Amino acid sequence: MSNRDWMYERRITDDNFLHPKFHSHFMSFLDFAFANQNDIERNIVNGKEVLKVRCPCSKCNNIRYKKRSSVAVDIMSNGFMPEYYIWFAHGESFQVSSQHVGQSSNSVDYGCGEYNGYNQMIMDSMYQNHVPNPPESTSSEPQDINPTVRAFYRMLEDVNDPLWDRCRKYTKLQVATRFLNWKSDSNVPNSTYNKVLPIFKDMLPDGEKLPANFYETKKLLKPIALPKEKIHACKNHCMLFYKEDSGLEHCRVCGEYRYKNSQRKVPNLVLTYMLVGVRLQRLFYSKEMAKRMTWHSDHQSEQGKMVHPSDGQAWEHFDATFPDFAQETRNVRLGLCTDGFNPNSSSSTPHSCYPVFITVYNLPHWLALKDSYVKLALVILGKKSPKQNLDVFLQPLIEELKMLFHSSIETYDAYRRNNFQMRVVLLWTISDFPAYAMLSGRSTHGILACLYCIDQSGSFQLNYGSKPCWFDCHRKHLPIKHSFRKDVNNFWANKKETVVRLILNPSGDEIWEQVHYLPTVYEGVPFRPKNEKPPGFGVTHN
Repeated sequence: MSNRDWMYERRITDDNFLHPKFHSHFMSFLDFAFANQNDIERNIVNGKEVLKVRCPCSKCNNIRYKKRSSVAVDIMSNGFMPEYYIWFAHGESFQVSSQHVGQSSNSVDYGCGEYNGYNQMIMDSMYQNHVPNPPESTSSEPQDINPTVRAFYRMLEDVNDPLWDRCRKYTKLQVATRFLNWKSDSNVPNSTYNKVLPIFKDMLPDGEKLPANFYETKKLLKPIALPKEKIHACKNHCMLFYKEDSGLEHCRVCGEYRYKNSQRKVPNLVLTYMLVGVRLQRLFYSKEMAKRMTWHSDHQSEQGKMVHPSDGQAWEHFDATFPDFAQETRNVRLGLCTDGFNPNSSSSTPHSCYPVFITVYNLPHWLALKDSYVKLALVILGKKSPKQNLDVFLQPLIEELKMLFHSSIETYDAYRRNNFQMRVVLLWTISDFPAYAMLSGRSTHGILACLYCIDQSGSFQLNYGSKPCWFDCHRKHLPIKHSFRKDVNNFWANKKETVVRLILNPSGDEIWEQVHYLPTVYEGVPFRPKNEKPPGFGVTHN
């Protein structure tokens, strides 16, 4: 590709003439572009056929079709778009980089330049029509883009017009997203936003396409917005008014009215649920991300070292248990994490916000935990924490995850250029100890707080204050010949530890056998003064 350095070298001489070297190569490019019949747009104007190709100047970025003279003027004025060494939008064959898929790279490996987010997807939508099937493809021939993905790519191109004619730096999409990010990060009210945008519009040249207010900004981005659901919930966290219960006006557990008042019908509590499946599909619409979604399988593991969860025993155990799932390396492995906080800085105005996040572990470790790739699945807002009723709010997420595991959804892979049936599994949850109790339904308080030893931990309550204590409860886990077992000075006085305690790793079925007969701890109306607890609670089980 070194023979195309002329594309980014000097175009104009000191005498304001076109440089001879650039002119010669540039004419060759135009001849090549208009010789490829598959990439030409034909229009009939005044009875004559007009041929157009995508303009690769730094302003049009291969998005607009233009005739030969217009492409020539644009290139001479604006230069080529960055890193367009491979003319894939003009019929040239594509050479895939031999760089290993597991290696880190900050730029796209396909000569498309450093495009991010939706801009990268716009380039990918053109890539689908001009690049032959990569070697890693699982099918012998490229498949057609399914109608849903094609419509999405088309909507991206529609909202990606330049902010004004001959604007080189910003498109409508870029400006709209940057303004919304500013509004969110700075907590700008709608009224202020609506006053600021007209000022910017007045500063821009004639023909600008900047949205005039907040409503127009949202309207511009609506076609490419990700779906979400607003689900009403009981104010006492008993149930969701969801699916078969969506028509109820009173909670079927506590009888509380669904709305704040009967006239306006404003709900007491609203759960915001962002559908997971569609968000995971979008990752495969970008060819760079689609390539990295199999990193967990493609990277080379070093014996004895764990650099990614895919090198661990849990991952290997799941693959051995569900080989049909593991056979398709593009199937998605997720983790779930949550914690609550008070968005108000003062405790005098109590409010609870519980976000639930999904992390994608298919990605390499340097990307998986970046905020751009951590998906927000649920937002639980209210005056008080959901506590032990967190599972009520997790219902729509769990239902979708079960569907995505047992069934599948057709997804288009922009890198391999084929459709596949994507399945999803939730491998584990990550949380602090209090949130662990909320997620699992098992209390983490009292002398049975240890999740492994339970009633065999040896914990006890202090005589004064009754706080649980685990002093000297750990020596039983040491090797039988460890010196600490015979230490009679630094632990319990004059006590040697002879008990050998192995940490058990019970299966899900074994745990279910232990707890299936236990009723729900807080059964009936939540938060009532006297909650009846089953026999043995806090003594033999939690």
